[in-house]
Amino acid sequence: MADSLNLRERMAERVLIGDGAVGTLLQERGIRYDHPYARANLTHPDVVRRVHEDYARAGAEILETNTFAANAVKLAAYDLEDRVREINVAGARLAREAADGALVFGAIGPLGRPLAPVGPIAREEARAIFREQAGALVEGGVDALVLETFTDLDELRLAFEEAEKPGVPVLIYRTFVEDGETLAEGLPARVARELAGWGAVLVGSNCTVGPQRMLGIVEQMSAELGPVAAFPNPGLPQLIGGVVRYRQDVDHFAAYGREIAAAGARLVGGCCGTTPEHVRALAEALRDFEVQEKRPRGGVSLREVEERPAAEPRSELWQKIKSGAFAVAVEVDLPRGHDISGVVEVSRSLRQRGADAIDISDGARARLRMKPVAVAKIVQEAAGIEVVAHISCRDQNLLGLQAELLSAAALGVKNLLPVTGDPAQIGDYPEATSVFDTDSIGLVHIISRFNRGEDLSGNPIGEPPGFLIGVAFNPTAEDLDGEAERLRRKAEAGAHAAWTQPVFEVGALERALEKIEDLKLPIMLGLMPLRSARQAEFLHHEVPGIEIPARIREKLARLPAEDAPRYGVEAAQSVLLKARPLVQGAYIMPPASMPELAADVMEALGERSPSPAPEGQTKEDG
Repeated sequence: MADSLNLRERMAERVLIGDGAVGTLLQERGIRYDHPYARANLTHPDVVRRVHEDYARAGAEILETNTFAANAVKLAAYDLEDRVREINVAGARLAREAADGALVFGAIGPLGRPLAPVGPIAREEARAIFREQAGALVEGGVDALVLETFTDLDELRLAFEEAEKPGVPVLIYRTFVEDGETLAEGLPARVARELAGWGAVLVGSNCTVGPQRMLGIVEQMSAELGPVAAFPNPGLPQLIGGVVRYRQDVDHFAAYGREIAAAGARLVGGCCGTTPEHVRALAEALRDFEVQEKRPRGGVSLREVEERPAAEPRSELWQKIKSGAFAVAVEVDLPRGHDISGVVEVSRSLRQRGADAIDISDGARARLRMKPVAVAKIVQEAAGIEVVAHISCRDQNLLGLQAELLSAAALGVKNLLPVTGDPAQIGDYPEATSVFDTDSIGLVHIISRFNRGEDLSGNPIGEPPGFLIGVAFNPTAEDLDGEAERLRRKAEAGAHAAWTQPVFEVGALERALEKIEDLKLPIMLGLMPLRSARQAEFLHHEVPGIEIPARIREKLARLPAEDAPRYGVEAAQSVLLKARPLVQGAYIMPPASMPELAADVMEALGERSPSPAPEGQTKEDG
């Protein structure tokens, strides 16, 4: 992209001063959180214009438009998605009216929802959204576009490619967490190398951190790139009376601003929490600053790190599946409370009968139960058998889900089965909030990133944990083509094997396997030994995804109650024996009140040796 503003020439002579936070001042001047700041371009234009004028008078040579959150996704939360152009054009014109010789940069932030596969936004949809906002800002008269506060480089790349199209210079800022480890691991330097090849006029960082942490970020980025941009916050925020506040020590901010400039920043301003007073102090501190030439050096880019292959699963269960030996996992229900001694005893017994792993669901049907990763740690240590911990997307946001994965890695839980999860309204607390920041496909993608040794933002997490990533697949789905396509997407995201819903007829399994034969994905066949006609009727008619043939339901109805469980076992054994050549293992789901039926089903496989204890843990046979 051509530098039509000659920014590089200007920065060779002196440090340029940017403005500070717009939202902070709008909030102070009466625009509350329930009124999106970008809408103020239409409803309170005089207030917005005065904010820009105050920054210009304080010494800002570059003003950013009040459009950071003015994209169709974020505005849709206020039913304003049809006014994207109007809001952005107005934002650009208000900044231009206040500029008085300053340059005007059109601010574009992230979409606010993750891209697929983690989130719901398809790549082409994201392109269209960024293209719409960039075009409106250029129409409104901005001198350049600035893409700021991005964490996802894939999203930033899409935004950059669309922002280039109107023909004005583009600047890109990546934000980094408030974390000394991030600096120690060299992430800002690797990100800088990745961004350097895109062709932006200037690369930098903004927001999230205060000036002290920003100094370390600038040192790394500038060492790789030469001149960069830096827009720190004044420090960490705190919530006071329901309002986010920052400390207002402008002298500290200005003093560090000079150090940031010495480290290689050639455009310096402020982000959230900064005011015209911060900018005025910064401009005064840099008035006599003498620019020294900064020469970039080479290094390893983030893309080179991301292209490292994911670690192979390290669990005994995976070794058994991979070797062609027939693996068996059994689901054990959790009690309502915190005493899981019964679960441990059942798990120990199932291991003795030949089970290779215990599956623990994550609040199935939105019931209040212990978290599976914690249960897995206890069961693995006390019963000497590996656990497949299910992880639901319902209860935790992206931060919480990744924290759960770190916990699993630290606790030695190597088998995970991500699920989207049942909505909270069907469960114990129907008034609870269902989060669903992502779905099972997105969570598979995140776990796969962990297997590369990094989190979703590219931050290193240490040694790759080598998780086995299992996924759910329903061979009897009404829309089998759609179900097969979802499994295909899970495989592309990094899944290693599929656990199926209960299968009661081999023909249904065969039809499903034909749909996915190109995937070469190991299959754990779902089997459910039924205990009664009542259970069968409930599952068939009231539980989505389960189809029980009429002949089985009718046979159960004719049997005395005491004989029904034996027939349920025989029906499951029949499917198991017929399907065994087609699958790599079995996933048995016995009734919560009769877990021993799983062991009865396993008898069809002949004598099985107890599974080895998880690595680093001892077997306690009792």
